Amino acid sequence: MAKIPKQFNANDVLDVGTFEATFAELRSSLLVVGDGSSTHWDSNWRNSLVDNLEILAGQLWSVGIEDIFIDGSFVENKDRPNDIDGYFDTEISQITKLAMDAFENQVSQLNNIDPYKIWTWDPKARIDDPRSGKAQLPMWMRYKVELYPHIEGMFSGIRDQYGNNLQFPSAFRQSRRNFIPKGIVKLVR
Repeated sequence: MAKIPKQFNANDVLDVGTFEATFAELRSSLLVVGDGSSTHWDSNWRNSLVDNLEILAGQLWSVGIEDIFIDGSFVENKDRPNDIDGYFDTEISQITKLAMDAFENQVSQLNNIDPYKIWTWDPKARIDDPRSGKAQLPMWMRYKVELYPHIEGMFSGIRDQYGNNLQFPSAFRQSRRNFIPKGIVKLVR
């Protein structure tokens, strides 16, 4: 896989593809330091988002989840994104009770590691955030990062320009604003 490019494409997003990055590479990349074209680029904010992402990625890696991908406005030419969005591959290829029980065990392990117990995607766990005007996941409230599990056969709630519900790999390979195809970043140790 390729490394993160040095600049955004003409659509102000990463070129289509999957780009690998360690946390050191991410911190020194276009996504944190910018390309010099903006006087308002908030490298400090972007770096603090990466710090939070590193905490969550470390937790996922510690319970055996290896494939973590990031996207959202963080991989777009936006001076100050609200957060980092992403997903991780659960390697669940069939939704069975045994597979879901194993995943719930991993989530329990994650909540045992995280001091704020933020690993949930239950809509009832969302917290009203007056600044965003939305109910947000505990993960977002604490870390300004949202990482969702990719479970084969389950949809993301994100739709394409035709209204089709997408799974996470497809959903995160397009801009939500204008459906332009874009790249994502795979985190590596």
